[in-house]
Amino acid sequence: MRYLIAVLSFLGFLQATTLMAQNGPVVVELFTSQGCSSCPPADAMLHDLAKRDDVIALALHVDYWDYIGWKDVFGRPENTRRQHGYAQAARATTVYTPQMVIGGVDHVVGSRPMQVMDAVQAQARRGNPVNVTLTRSGDAIQINATAISRGDYIVQLVRFTPEETVAIRRGENAGRTFSYANIVKSWDVIGRWDGLTALTLNAAAVGSDGVVVIVQQNGHGPIAGAAKLR
Repeated sequence: MRYLIAVLSFLGFLQATTLMAQNGPVVVELFTSQGCSSCPPADAMLHDLAKRDDVIALALHVDYWDYIGWKDVFGRPENTRRQHGYAQAARATTVYTPQMVIGGVDHVVGSRPMQVMDAVQAQARRGNPVNVTLTRSGDAIQINATAISRGDYIVQLVRFTPEETVAIRRGENAGRTFSYANIVKSWDVIGRWDGLTALTLNAAAVGSDGVVVIVQQNGHGPIAGAAKLR
């Protein structure tokens, strides 16, 4: 019952709130696992966030719960390493699921909808200093970003599947079927940038998977800008 109330409150909050990011959308990364009984509410919340134009919502399935009875079919050790990188940057001693990292800086328990939305709103008010635009030409994309000031930024290309449904046969969620949104299939660093001059970069984007480009301070720092191909 408490979960139902939280979800209804979250949906009402979504309808009542319009985020106005200064430049580009807010990036929300959900670290989740099909073997985690606390994750389904956060997975459902990501579905709602994925529908928004002012949010880039990405599901990063980790693999460290695979030993408890169900191997997450989307779990990737790279996602686990990314979460540990955020933990080290925040000087946290543990990682957990479900966790949402918002804008690369705010860490929130993913099943707490009002705290998630507070963090999303705060990031939207701060805005992204870098305006990122993407243009597709066949199996390639051109990435352009506005100059800001000297820094150490990495340019990352993310490929994702918009939605997949999985029947869980074992583990803590045995017997349940879930739909997952914006499932990350790959996350690659494709360039470095000093921020001093406008960025123009070309990258391969073969296939029908979704494409996101994220410009982030090196070392799991704040996300400076992001864009998604629709």
